[in-house]
Amino acid sequence: MRIVVKVGSAVLTQNSTIALERLAGLVEFLVELRRKNEVLLVSSGAVSAGYTQLALDRSILANKQALAAIGQPVLMHKYAYEFSKYEVITSQVLVTAANLRKEDDISRIQNTINTLLVNGALPIINENDATATDELEVGDNDQLSAYIAKHMDADRLVILSDIDAYYDSDPRKNENAKVRKIVHSITPQELSAEVTPNSIFATGGIVTKLKAASYLLDAGIDTFLASGFDLSDAKSFLLEECHNGGTLFSKEVE
Repeated sequence: MRIVVKVGSAVLTQNSTIALERLAGLVEFLVELRRKNEVLLVSSGAVSAGYTQLALDRSILANKQALAAIGQPVLMHKYAYEFSKYEVITSQVLVTAANLRKEDDISRIQNTINTLLVNGALPIINENDATATDELEVGDNDQLSAYIAKHMDADRLVILSDIDAYYDSDPRKNENAKVRKIVHSITPQELSAEVTPNSIFATGGIVTKLKAASYLLDAGIDTFLASGFDLSDAKSFLLEECHNGGTLFSKEVE
């Protein structure tokens, strides 16, 4: 099975530093997942990693791009160091929305990633925030991961986030909110709700995850949403085929 795993900024950073313990736990999980699957990682965190080095106002586009330029090698160094403990070679693939609109560019991205996978390297994919303009931004890595999953013929997208599942109401406002374990369709009303990111470095929230899942439902690809803070639900679902927690978006009956 080919699996795209997307991890959010809130998971990778904490108190203006990179959350090394969580990153190490993520790496350990991905190494285990790679034993029986092809794995691609779409990683947020470049801007927030840059902020750990230089505290610029990220609401200004030039500053955000500078932070991404600073943070991308910082983040990649952390990944490379952790994966090296398991003798896994990491690679960086930076894309923009413009790349994903051109068949020639898509084909080159496919060829590069497939070559990396065939040779046992882990592709770590991110939007090229340092050079993208507003017009050329994908907008958020939830959507980027969905595009990558579709174009790379993945079987499943896994989103690891500070949001641990999709609930029947906002769990921050309703203590009786219940997890929707399996979702077969997403309504236009759900997709048009207000975007409410939980972290100052996040660009989405549950709505961007629903948009990614809806896009892939139309393509016949499953999406699994689970916590990136506590990987137990992701591990049980992906490694043990046991759906204890998290939400599976699928047209198929589980």
